[in-house]
Amino acid sequence: MAYKKPCRLCRDKSDIDYKDVNLLNKYIDRSGKIVPKFKSGNCAKHQRRISVAVKRARNIALLPFVR
Repeated sequence: MAYKKPCRLCRDKSDIDYKDVNLLNKYIDRSGKIVPKFKSGNCAKHQRRISVAVKRARNIALLPFVR
């Protein structure tokens, strides 16, 4: 049975904030879409928090909708 690596955000105990643009840019691909969970390696809890933070950052113009 294959062992799944732990989520990087769980391992580092980092907090997800919509104002942390450097962290959120790691989870957005070149076209501006949110990277899916199986590519980013996040757990479900952190993937939901990242998607909410990206959407909030887009609404207040910290991140672009399309690149």
